[in-house]
Amino acid sequence: MAGLIEIRDMCKIYNPGENEVWALNRVSLTVNEGEFVAIIGQSGSGKSTLMNMLGCLDVPTAGTYLLQGEDVSRMSDDELSYIRNKEIGFVFQGFNLIQSLTAIENVELPLIYRKVPKNQRRELAVKALERVGLGNRMTHKPSEMSGGQQQRVAIARAIAQAPPIILADEPTGNLDSNSSKEIMGILKGLNEEGRTIILITHDSDIAMEAKRIIHIKDGRIDYDEVKEAQYEQSE
Repeated sequence: MAGLIEIRDMCKIYNPGENEVWALNRVSLTVNEGEFVAIIGQSGSGKSTLMNMLGCLDVPTAGTYLLQGEDVSRMSDDELSYIRNKEIGFVFQGFNLIQSLTAIENVELPLIYRKVPKNQRRELAVKALERVGLGNRMTHKPSEMSGGQQQRVAIARAIAQAPPIILADEPTGNLDSNSSKEIMGILKGLNEEGRTIILITHDSDIAMEAKRIIHIKDGRIDYDEVKEAQYEQSE
């Protein structure tokens, strides 16, 4: 597998000086293409800061971040925006859907920003909604859908243009147990199709659905466990 993400000695320091806070303290990790990784930690552990770095939503104070071999750790805001649009599909806890738009219009919206031609973006949006089991709900607005259905629209929006990375931030946080199982089933299915999934969560049961678990504590990696390797050793 090709190295998709390479982070070396990444630090994020807030309020540098006497009252500085090290949200990330010399974190190093590699995520390979096709992995399903859960990053888990409690509130204040640094996992949200790490998510912001991985998603090119912020830049580190020190250290390097190579994405597809390209150093994104010192890019400008415009350059980071371009990388986000091209490389990363986001799924958030709060769905982030526009209430006045239908499901298919919500999925099409980022494709408009990416200047995808109208006919092509409609085709991509339809395929993405069908992939998450919402082929019969395309003209419904968020208020006409359950939380689980809204999150499936958000996943369709994230995968429509087939970015290499899906970054899911607490994607089951607002859902009941049945909807959570549906969402995790979709994410696992996407991973089996070759997508790289990075899941941010505080829920150990959700994290166990991933193939690799990275635990963050006090801004450092506490442990990094590849579940499949453990199973192979125990057999």
